[in-house]
Amino acid sequence: MPASSNLRADARRNVELIRAAAVEVFRERGLSAPLEDVASAARVSKATIFNRFGGRLGLIDSVIDAVVAAELLSTIDDARSIGGIGMRVRAYVRALRDLQYSLPAVNDVLLQEFPESEPLMALCRAGDAFHAELVTEGHAAGILAPGMTAGDFQALAMDNATALKHGRFRPSREEYDRRTGFVLGGICRSPNSDAQ
Repeated sequence: MPASSNLRADARRNVELIRAAAVEVFRERGLSAPLEDVASAARVSKATIFNRFGGRLGLIDSVIDAVVAAELLSTIDDARSIGGIGMRVRAYVRALRDLQYSLPAVNDVLLQEFPESEPLMALCRAGDAFHAELVTEGHAAGILAPGMTAGDFQALAMDNATALKHGRFRPSREEYDRRTGFVLGGICRSPNSDAQ
């Protein structure tokens, strides 16, 4: 995509309209939402999206920070700031599952729906690294279930993403939060781990 400063005023306006529309549509419906919906919201043609961004991948790369990266990275940073590893694990799992329920694009990231997107894959790598930290510290403190791995954290998040994105029935928030408790009950060895 040419630098915005090199574009005519009307072309710059179209780029900004497309970005704003993409943020809105992708946040509401996920990164797989039809580009026709983005074009309609921006009041441009789908061809304009391809002309300015090269297609879906370029558009995703252009708006991923505003759509999903800030929330995912903030979830990791917020969890890192919590003192006890038991509380850190519980807060992170709850926060991540909350994001998965409320922000569909999170599930696209976790499922690596667009592996050609470097910003998307960078988010996956950040999550993987944090899961490894949690597992190392959690086992050292004796609060994680024996055998729990960083890959298990990722698999649990991906299983949940698959169910939310492709499942026939979306659970109520009450049912979903209750099941989060079951997930945590399986990950953490005892309720007393909150204190650690």
